[in-house]
Amino acid sequence: MGTVVMYSSVSVDGFIADENDQPGPLFDWLTSGDVALDDSGVLTVSQTSYDHVRPYWDQIGVTVAGRHVFDLTDGWDGKPPSGIDHVVVVTHRPPPEGWDPGAPFHFADGVEAALATAQELAGDRTVEVAAGDVGGQALAAGLVDEVRMDVVPVVFGSGKRFFGSVDAQHLLVDPDVVIQGNRVLHLRYRVRR
Repeated sequence: MGTVVMYSSVSVDGFIADENDQPGPLFDWLTSGDVALDDSGVLTVSQTSYDHVRPYWDQIGVTVAGRHVFDLTDGWDGKPPSGIDHVVVVTHRPPPEGWDPGAPFHFADGVEAALATAQELAGDRTVEVAAGDVGGQALAAGLVDEVRMDVVPVVFGSGKRFFGSVDAQHLLVDPDVVIQGNRVLHLRYRVRR
């Protein structure tokens, strides 16, 4: 099975969005360089960020996200973001009315079921779990192998927490990746078992 990674861009004080679900400057680093990160031509990062992020993105087979993110993005119009093969949505509700059942999206009732589906779909590729409530639930359930964060030099003061509503201590190993890009610090921690 592939590695399960909890991931997002995050403010220095630990938020992935403000109280109104707005990311503010958290993704500015994705347009702060001169190296194209994907085929869109929109995402341009520093060479250092490219060398770190592109290989990671190429390993992702499945993304697991919550229904809230799915609804905010209008289900990415039925096309998984960033060239990912599948998205598993954690939800207690059915797919939206009129949803194309052929779209590579899967709906699971709970984090454990979502991760099981994601790992089956991903095979030996990486399963990425969106940070926030779903990521925090996966971490609390012992289902996360690594925590990756792109720390952006901004303080939100309040908002949507990177680790969601996790209310217990979880130990991580010292970071084994610390890379400075333009307006971002890329970090990777393995979860201590």
